[in-house]
Amino acid sequence: MGFFKELADKDKELKRKLIMAKITLTPEKYIKKQFSNSLILGLMLLLTSFFFFSGLEMSGTKVLLYSLGTGIITYFTLFYILKHQVDVKIRKLEKDIDREVLFAGRFLLVKLNSGTPLITALSQAAHSYGVASHYFEEIVRDIDVGTPLEQALDNARRYSPSKKFRRILSQIADALKIGVDVTQFLESILDEIAESQLIEIKKYGKKLNGMTMFYMLLSIILPSLGITLMITVISLINVKLNSSFFFLLAFFLLIIEFFFISIFRSIRPNVNI
Repeated sequence: MGFFKELADKDKELKRKLIMAKITLTPEKYIKKQFSNSLILGLMLLLTSFFFFSGLEMSGTKVLLYSLGTGIITYFTLFYILKHQVDVKIRKLEKDIDREVLFAGRFLLVKLNSGTPLITALSQAAHSYGVASHYFEEIVRDIDVGTPLEQALDNARRYSPSKKFRRILSQIADALKIGVDVTQFLESILDEIAESQLIEIKKYGKKLNGMTMFYMLLSIILPSLGITLMITVISLINVKLNSSFFFLLAFFLLIIEFFFISIFRSIRPNVNI
């Protein structure tokens, strides 16, 4: 494990990232796991490429060199991708939390305004909103085992994937430290989050208008006019087309549709509307 510990120590944030991503592995074991997976897949591709290049008219030296090169490049590429899998999971958790963080924060605010103690409000929030509820639950669990409230909030803030959720926890913790009303700080940060989400929705509307025009042009108008013109020209010059041409054309149009669908999904704001 010494070798993997050295690799893990190079990434000072890896331990924190693993906790944020809810991956129950030590940095050394995580690196070892990704190293092993990359090595196995790299060896499999090395053997596959060896048999592939052996079927070609190449010398044994070239076959060996090409196979080793393919295996080594595959290993390093996969190791880099798998090593950063934790970052992908953190971003996914961040999106999940951000979609409901405003409603979870407002739920907490309503409970506090009604006179509910902060710890009780946190306990009730732990049973309310999906992904965000898990982080409220961790805060309550830390408090139950004797951790001071301020420290429990700081721990949750440190290991939360969502910047917006961290801002909410920071406002609560700061209010407790200086001894002022928590609801004022919480209401202020929730208003800021709501305003930022409104700006995201407005930007999305502007982007959607432009993308819709491109979609209508490239996916509907040009294909329909192009096919009509092509059929007219073909009928005039007496050229016969087989069915494979039309299948290829339909496949090309299908690719365009999926391309635009992926773009529409990518530009959609991460807001629960």
